[in-house]
Amino acid sequence: MAYRSHVPKHVTLSAVVSGHEEPLREKRRRELRQQLSDVATRLFLEHGFDAVKVADVAKACGVTVKTVYNHFPSKESLLADRWEIQTGALRQLLLDPATGPVDAALEVLEAEVRYMTSAATSANGAPGLAELRRFGKLIQSTPSLMAHNRESLDRLTSIVALTIAQRTGTAADEPEPWITATAIAGLWPVYFRSLRKHLALGSVARVTAAVQDDLRRAAATLRKGV
Repeated sequence: MAYRSHVPKHVTLSAVVSGHEEPLREKRRRELRQQLSDVATRLFLEHGFDAVKVADVAKACGVTVKTVYNHFPSKESLLADRWEIQTGALRQLLLDPATGPVDAALEVLEAEVRYMTSAATSANGAPGLAELRRFGKLIQSTPSLMAHNRESLDRLTSIVALTIAQRTGTAADEPEPWITATAIAGLWPVYFRSLRKHLALGSVARVTAAVQDDLRRAAATLRKGV
């Protein structure tokens, strides 16, 4: 799920996590990708998800439908576009055997919280937070978007399991990497629920702090074990 429409285009989650500057070609591709997602988000919020076609998004951006699908595999992914970025960032962190799985997931999600709440740029954050609430309601009320999020979480879980198996030298079908990955992926529903809950606080700083606190408490529970 991606709670965002108007976020700074020069900031990426991978940059937040790694601190490295991206190549120019990749930057241009990302900017077009984000433009497509931003325009799609605006159209979906204004007219409803089912009422807007991919062709409408392409026309509004001055590109072809094929170009849209070159960047996004489905209409749903135009809106819920952060899954791929988060999954890639998490996998990259997990490739470092010095980084614990819980710490890696927490780092990605805390960066994501900062990225999402950066959409609220006014003095009190109200317009941005109101938009995030609208976005969340759109997701919750659209069955195909909810299904897309479930599938994306399953994919994240699979990639985490395979990455953990790779770095530990464990067979990919063994139970240990899969139960670890399932536990790690459980932080994402915590994030979504926490963000929906705390948006009512009305302040970007308070929302960010509250969601990050919930994530840290959930991560602490994982570290203790069941």
